[in-house]
Amino acid sequence: MDTPVFAGDLTKIYSEGKVEVKAVSSVGLELHEGEMVGLFGPSGSGKTTLLSLIGCILRPTSGFLKLYGIETNSLGEAALPGIRKKFISFIFQGFNLFPALTALENVMLVLKLKGVEDNAEQKAKEMLDSVGLADRMHFLPRDLSGGEKQRVAIARSLAADSPIILADEPTGNLDQGNGRKVMELLKQLATERKKCIFAATHDNRVEGIFDRILYMEDGMIIREKGGHA
Repeated sequence: MDTPVFAGDLTKIYSEGKVEVKAVSSVGLELHEGEMVGLFGPSGSGKTTLLSLIGCILRPTSGFLKLYGIETNSLGEAALPGIRKKFISFIFQGFNLFPALTALENVMLVLKLKGVEDNAEQKAKEMLDSVGLADRMHFLPRDLSGGEKQRVAIARSLAADSPIILADEPTGNLDQGNGRKVMELLKQLATERKKCIFAATHDNRVEGIFDRILYMEDGMIIREKGGHA
């Protein structure tokens, strides 16, 4: 099996008038199946931009990105949604749940977008049960706590069954207990389902859960260390 994520010299430059800002500068990395990798760094260090590059939401200014051996730089814009659909699931800090849909309907929607029509409701129920929300599946997002909303977002990632999960500040706005539970759920996904999980955070409380940690500053990976979960 090819490496899920392989990037070299990945760079993203934004132009602000006559000023150029390097949001990501010459980043090289490999991410593997069954591995949970943390991306630590202060706000503005380039974490979200790097996740967006790996998730094919943004195009790099230079460098290359391969997802399971497919060099995404050479693909046209029309091909990128298909790449995201096949390989990538996102977990956003803001949850990105549809407010008019119940937790169950939010998960079912992802299944239908993936082309799963048969038993979509049953599969969505199983995903919500796996994250401990069997008794909350008919609740609207406004009636769920922050931790419950984040677990719905994780259930959507489970439902999508994508091999790569990108999480942007998954413990943001959560208390310590709920934050720890969310990260342990992600770790379980990596370990038991062999997902490739890359999570950007500045929450030092969960540092020990990761297999590896990359530290980012001023758009660059400045060091790396192994985890000790």
